Amino acid sequence: MDQTRIRISNRQVAGVCLGNAIEFYDFVTYAYFAAQIGRTFFPSETPGVSLLASLATFGMGFFTRPLGALMLGRFADRAGRKPAMLLSFALMGIAALALPLIPSYASIGIAAPILVLMFRLLQGFAIGGEVGASTAFLVEAAPASRRGLYASLQAMSADMSALTAGIVGVALASVLEPAALDAWGWRVALLLGAVIIPVGLMLRRTLDETLQPVGVSLESPPMQSYARVAVAGVCLVAAATTTNYLLKYMTTYANSTLGMTSRLAFGATVVVGLCGAICAPLAGSLSDRYGRKRVMLIPWLFLAILVFPCFEMLERERTAVALYAACAVLATASTLSTSVFFVVIAEALPQRVRSGALGLVYALAVSIFGGSAQFTVAWLTRVTGNPLTPAWYMIGGVIVGLVAMRAMPETAPCQRRLFCATGDNRTVPVKR
Repeated sequence: MDQTRIRISNRQVAGVCLGNAIEFYDFVTYAYFAAQIGRTFFPSETPGVSLLASLATFGMGFFTRPLGALMLGRFADRAGRKPAMLLSFALMGIAALALPLIPSYASIGIAAPILVLMFRLLQGFAIGGEVGASTAFLVEAAPASRRGLYASLQAMSADMSALTAGIVGVALASVLEPAALDAWGWRVALLLGAVIIPVGLMLRRTLDETLQPVGVSLESPPMQSYARVAVAGVCLVAAATTTNYLLKYMTTYANSTLGMTSRLAFGATVVVGLCGAICAPLAGSLSDRYGRKRVMLIPWLFLAILVFPCFEMLERERTAVALYAACAVLATASTLSTSVFFVVIAEALPQRVRSGALGLVYALAVSIFGGSAQFTVAWLTRVTGNPLTPAWYMIGGVIVGLVAMRAMPETAPCQRRLFCATGDNRTVPVKR
């Protein structure tokens, strides 16, 4: 590894992760309060239509992610990671502050849902540019032997935002009546994320730059083909985003489909976020030690086996214990695998195109699969009347992920040297 690599402080790493958490807090809070937001901006006398309209608007935010990835990603590859992350965060701050302040449909009519859609599109654009730049920053800032851990902090920060949103949701649902939660409780949840935007901007202004000048080569990524990595990367992220957004949908699913109270339903968000926050850095660290592919594959196989038993138990029991147990099992298996996806893709791309290419791979997969996941599952559940619809959808994502894992190269430095550490601190050859 070239010794010109810039070393950054833990505080700067924390600044990137905190900024990412703040951005995703606002984005996922919308998903958790989809039912309340639907009744505020998309009122309807037909049961389920308000929720579908709200989820459709949520999904529209994904369509601008590829544009954000293309424009802000290229900017990050040319001007640097720091200015791109500052710009994406500022745009997200505008949307995060504006969305909870929009008057209801009852107050301003059709202008309300139009404004919601506009700011959702701005949020999607900002996050599309954020992911590539911040992931590239973490991979480039990390020592070669700890890239998996550093990159997993990206996933951990998103899970921490989910955990925080879930705690806020449980607290609000516990102290507010349903009418108050519909009227203004969800606005409080969104504004809590917006008020700390200045803190994130301040931390990001202190970042050093990890993008090296043209001609400085820090690494030679083990790529057989850019096209192969891009296609496999899209499939990996599609699989990850399908399972992740369905796990985030569990709150709405428990409340709207299974008939659980809002307080119990929001507890699912807390469980999913807590499991993700714990398992993401664990997975990253394990991938540094034992290789990326085996850490991706083993938990993913467990996920494939456990999806239907978990949903069948949940549909049969419809209790808080069943809900939280199912969420814990599925979130643990999913996070242990998907937390490694981004470092594999990032290591397989050269620095000069890393931010833009990674961001575009992510944005395309999420726009096509993630943005439609919650709406599609809600619609199919309503049409078929089958509460196991999310399980069928999730297993489809698992199969896609298994195929993509096989196509991706092994990028962990220990594997590329043909040696990996064992549990007793010895090294053994890795068979190829």
